[in-house]
This record gives sequence, structure tokens and C-alpha cells, in this order.
Amino acid sequence: MPEPLQLTVLIPLYNEDESLPELHDWIVRVVTEHQYTYEILFVDDGSTDNSWNVVEQLAGGNPNVRGIRFNRNYGKTAALQTGFLAVRGQVVITMDADLQDSPDEIPELYRMITAEKYDLVSGWKQKRYDPITKTLPTKLFNAVSRWISGVQLHDFNCGLKAYRQKVVKTIAPSLYGDMHRNLPIVANWDGFSRIGEKVVQHRARKYGTTKFGLERFVNGFLDVLVIGFVHRFSKRPMHFFGTFGTLSFFIGSVLAIWLIIEKLINISKGEKFRNVTDNPLFFFGLVAIILGVQLFLAGFLGEMLVRQSLNRSTDQLVAEKIGFTDQNVPV
Repeated sequence: MPEPLQLTVLIPLYNEDESLPELHDWIVRVVTEHQYTYEILFVDDGSTDNSWNVVEQLAGGNPNVRGIRFNRNYGKTAALQTGFLAVRGQVVITMDADLQDSPDEIPELYRMITAEKYDLVSGWKQKRYDPITKTLPTKLFNAVSRWISGVQLHDFNCGLKAYRQKVVKTIAPSLYGDMHRNLPIVANWDGFSRIGEKVVQHRARKYGTTKFGLERFVNGFLDVLVIGFVHRFSKRPMHFFGTFGTLSFFIGSVLAIWLIIEKLINISKGEKFRNVTDNPLFFFGLVAIILGVQLFLAGFLGEMLVRQSLNRSTDQLVAEKIGFTDQNVPV
């Protein structure tokens, strides 16, 4: 039985044809020097330049290179998810394809996973070569992420990370949207609490321009909130909707009953009274009752959906593969 691969270097990419040969050669030089058994897995997220042709050329010259090409651009989360499902290495290291992440960090990241027994090690770009319009929102995003998740990292969005294989195989089916920014949070809430951090070199971009705009930070904040909500209530939506629904229904019912009793008391005493429907509190109570019923029904429907949910497949995203012995085997 062949020995399992020690290392997978997973590289999601989009229009990075200029940097790929240099990145490949750099990675090969590092892993060869340290005598790792390895694979390099490129996931082309629907590039419109020559990136896929470059991946084909690299795979033709190096049997340790595999590639997956999407039929269009689906985003970095989909690329990582598909790559996670396909990796074979016992340690998985992700890095961006733009040469801003240094392959020289690989040996120490590998050591922290294998020797120090971390589940996940996240890079921290302590010194960044980015404008303030990017660094300031990044600091705010990281602060909010720490506050909501309880995971104490300085740089959640760093593309340079190392994982035990079990971690990526566990979290991959639950990824969607732009969750690539919050992978340490997802891993932690899935029970992988041994999360470390390593200061890594951030290199100035050598080729091309960034593919992300300021909107990514707004999306990042929203994703953190969604992950927090989903983690707490995805398996028990009735606990959230049912609690608020019951509270709202109770408050509305108490108001309605109190107004009716007040009217009956006034009638029995022969005092003047006004119709219940003339009191604004009646309509407030009525709205609270209706809202409570709707929230309760939302929780009930959520429970039904949870019980019928199935794991997502990424097969429909893939247009072509390189280095896979059976092209029909799901990744």
C-alpha cells in the first residue's frame, strides 16, 4: 500500500497566468529541499486569460501537479471547497496565486501541523504592502470576527493557511457564499479548536491587479453574522424563531386580554368606556400576536428543512480536470 502524500499545496486562481510558472517553480524548490511527498492542486476559477493553458503545461512537466477548471467564475469559496474535497495530502496548505504569499513559509506551517498538533494554522500578515483603504477595513473586519467568534486571530482573511486533512474534509460540505474569509471560525465551530497563528511575509504584488474591491469587507461582516447565526441555530431553528414567536404572542395576548378586562370592569361599574378597537394598544397587541404566529411557523418550517437537507455537490461547477485518473469521480 503506497504511503499517503505528506503535503497538498492548494492554489485557487483567477487570471494569474503570469505568476503561475514562477510560483510553481518556487514551491517545487522548497518541497524538494525538504523532501516532502507532495501534490500541487490548481483550481482555476473560470479564468479568461491563459491561466488554464499554463496549468496544463505545468501538469505536463510535473506529475505532481493536478488541476481543476470551473466553467465560469464562481468565487474563491467555491474554488477552495472543490479543492478541499479533492486534496490527498495529510497536510493541506492554501496560498494565493499572485506571489504575495511566500512558499518559503511552507516548512514551518507543515511543522506546526505535524509536530505541534494544530488543527489549523493561519498566517498573519503583520506588515502589509497595501493601501490604507484596504488595511483599515481589514483591521475592523478582524476585530469584529474576533468579537463574534471568540477565535483570537489577527488576520482571518490571510490566504496562507495550513490544515490537517480531516479539517478540510469536514468543513468543505458546509461552505458557500464568501465563507473563505472565515474558515478558522467554521473550523472552530465544527470542533477543531487547536487553531494557531504564524507571522508570515506579505510580498508586494508582482503581476496584475487585485481581483477584490471594498465590497468584500461589507460581505465579510455579513458573512460573520450569518456564520454566527447558522452555528447556533441551523440545527435547531425553532429555538430561535420559536422563542421570539412565543414571547411576541404572549405579550400581544396579555395586552388584548387586559384591554378586554378593563372594558368589562368599566361596564360593570357603569363608567364611561371606549371600544377596545379605539385603543392603539389593541392594534399593537394584535400585531404582536400575528408576528408571534409567523415566527413560530418560520421555526417549524426551518425544522422541516433541516431534516430534509442534503450535502451540496460541487460537480456541476467543474468543466475540466488534469491529473485525475477517473474524470467522473466526484471531487
